[in-house]
Amino acid sequence: MLSRKLLALVGGVVAAALMTAQPAFAQTTSGDRSESDQASGRINGEQVLPGRIGGGRSDARTRAQRERGVPQRERAVPQQTAEQIMAAAQAQLTAANVACELTEATNPGVIGESQVYEAVCNNTEGYLLIASTPPQAFSCIELAGTAAIARSRDPNADVGQQCVMPGNQNGLAVIGGWARTAGVACTIDEAAAIGKSDDNNMVYEVGCANADGYWLEKTATGWDLKDCLQINAMGGNCRFTTAQEQNETLKAKLAGTDAAGCDVTQVRLMGSNANGRFFEVKCAAEGEGYVARINAAGEAQQTYTCAAAVRIGGGCTLTPVAAAPAEQ
Repeated sequence: MLSRKLLALVGGVVAAALMTAQPAFAQTTSGDRSESDQASGRINGEQVLPGRIGGGRSDARTRAQRERGVPQRERAVPQQTAEQIMAAAQAQLTAANVACELTEATNPGVIGESQVYEAVCNNTEGYLLIASTPPQAFSCIELAGTAAIARSRDPNADVGQQCVMPGNQNGLAVIGGWARTAGVACTIDEAAAIGKSDDNNMVYEVGCANADGYWLEKTATGWDLKDCLQINAMGGNCRFTTAQEQNETLKAKLAGTDAAGCDVTQVRLMGSNANGRFFEVKCAAEGEGYVARINAAGEAQQTYTCAAAVRIGGGCTLTPVAAAPAEQ
């Protein structure tokens, strides 16, 4: 399960970029994302496969031809037809045990001695395939996530080979579909692969329009979903969620309670028990704050003023509470 520690994206980058990646798959560009634009210090995007598209075998062949005095044009490798590329890509998918309803494929070149193929899969993530022994398959979504992390640290970073086919620029739709399967009901406006958990499962982040976002972990039995308020409490960092969006999320949950008039300016997850999770909210009004118990369905079941919540989870820390008068 997802813990405070995230490991690096493994198998994440095939070196040598033909095209740079976007920082994330985004539906729209949000106006103020200064907080969410900071990449978590717990995520690493590392290049793990050296080599360059078009290098290796073809370069060695050219040198050998020059040494033997053989004109290069006489040794040129025939171009593969579209049908041959599709067949080769399908063979690599099968050999790599990747489930994919192949709809398009290209052959951008070679890495070392191995042909490289880009495959578009119907309604899901596509792949970069290296026809090596054993065959290697790299998720386009994971590659883009690795590139985003690398570029967040160094805008000029060599992010490696990326998927460039239009059909593989579908990360928002694919990850958004997974998030909805996991139970996310918001309007998803940003999404990216962000790393692996301690259990070596892929983790994805989704941003929500005007609401708290989520991290979702792909486990062997389904999806493990955590909202960004919980992620922040665990020491993580959601790049696609602002503090204002979290404030708006809690304000909406307080509707119909004694705390409905609170203009939420700050939120803190205090803890949880069998009855739900406890949140502290600070209000814009001076000295006003509440503790709210939210059940598993996301509904506020009970609210307490900070003055009345001194025995709950250590009491309020965002809103100062006057000390009780000493007994005479």
